[in-house]
Amino acid sequence: MGRILAIDYGRKRVGIAVTDPLQIIANSLTTIQTKDIWDFLADYFQKEDVDCVVIGYPKQMNNQASDSVRYINPFLGKFQKVYPEMEIIQVDERFTSKMAFQTMIDAGLKKKARQNKELVDTISATIILQSYLEQRTKY
Repeated sequence: MGRILAIDYGRKRVGIAVTDPLQIIANSLTTIQTKDIWDFLADYFQKEDVDCVVIGYPKQMNNQASDSVRYINPFLGKFQKVYPEMEIIQVDERFTSKMAFQTMIDAGLKKKARQNKELVDTISATIILQSYLEQRTKY
């Protein structure tokens, strides 16, 4: 069984989270610059067995796609061309940044640490992945 990789794709940074090989626990992995995503993915897929990729897909309160999809859709299109055999699962990412920020507060991080946007992106990716894992176990 391979891992599940989660991506919180942004214009500047990409938060990455991954499961353990048994696909039970979501763990933060890293945050990288968006321009480096393709090198990161090539390297990671070469080193690790990955069953599927979960990507946060932003929606508005009315369940319509948000304006941010104009950055994510080109990434998804290229991903499917580069890795046609890899399954991609889109997960609603509404409120993940706010949840990540609240998680940092709940963990007792000082204000300076909470201003680290890379940490917010990594936690957001972990929340997206955990949400997918919980949703998957319901069915």
